[in-house]
Amino acid sequence: MNKIDITAFFHEDTNTISYLVVDVATSCCAIIDPVLDYDPASGRTSTLSADIIVSQIVKNGYTLEWILETHAHADHLSAAHYVKGVLGGSIGIGEHICRVQETFKPLFNLEKEFKTDGSQFDHLFADEEIIKLGHVNITVIHTPGHTPACVSYLIEDSVFVGDTLFMPDYGTARTDFPLGSAKVLYQSIQRILSLPALTTMFVGHDYKAPARDVFAWETSVIEQQRNNVHVKAGVTLEEFVKMREARDVTLNVPRLLLPAIQINIRAGAMPPKESNGHAYLKIPLNTL
Repeated sequence: MNKIDITAFFHEDTNTISYLVVDVATSCCAIIDPVLDYDPASGRTSTLSADIIVSQIVKNGYTLEWILETHAHADHLSAAHYVKGVLGGSIGIGEHICRVQETFKPLFNLEKEFKTDGSQFDHLFADEEIIKLGHVNITVIHTPGHTPACVSYLIEDSVFVGDTLFMPDYGTARTDFPLGSAKVLYQSIQRILSLPALTTMFVGHDYKAPARDVFAWETSVIEQQRNNVHVKAGVTLEEFVKMREARDVTLNVPRLLLPAIQINIRAGAMPPKESNGHAYLKIPLNTL
């Protein structure tokens, strides 16, 4: 009998995959990278996508222990704060989120009271820290490069890699965000690819590769070693850095970068309401 049950939820508007991981023996569960729906034209948020996951937890009588973020996402808003308010649980992220907060606080000229110590989150994970999900161990692996705070979660024989790796036919994450590094990403990927070959790998996004007509998010360490178009076995550090940096300069700024970062460095919470009772996001002009 499997110790864990994994359900994927694909959010097509942002090409994000959220995961519900359940310890079968105890019915304790974790959500990885939940999405808050956001319409940039109207500034309206919705919990429709998050509520699908919430409903499954409630329907099955699961107990939510963890809401796990792989990093401060630039392409979608996190629903972590909302989910915690409905079901409880603790919000966790890698301890280097503090560096991300320090970087973006001045860019958005955030309120003086905004703390850059990660205290918006319930737990900041150190590299190789082991946390419990019911009777199951979750090992946190620091996998920076895309951002300095990226982590992957190893649960039994499955690893959830966030944006570090995509499906083998699509490649790897961009590294042109603040404090990103192609060299560091390569090193992180080698660490992931040193896991047992049959480890199942769940990616955080999928955009379909040119020769593929369906979305996909489940692969394996050995498939990545053999077939990843950017970093399969035999690709050197120098080759990867040259490819990655050349590719990054051609990429557009993510559509939801500016709203997403402001919410996600707050663990999914909205900015403080102003004197009229409304919360506001900021758009820095001519700065990026």
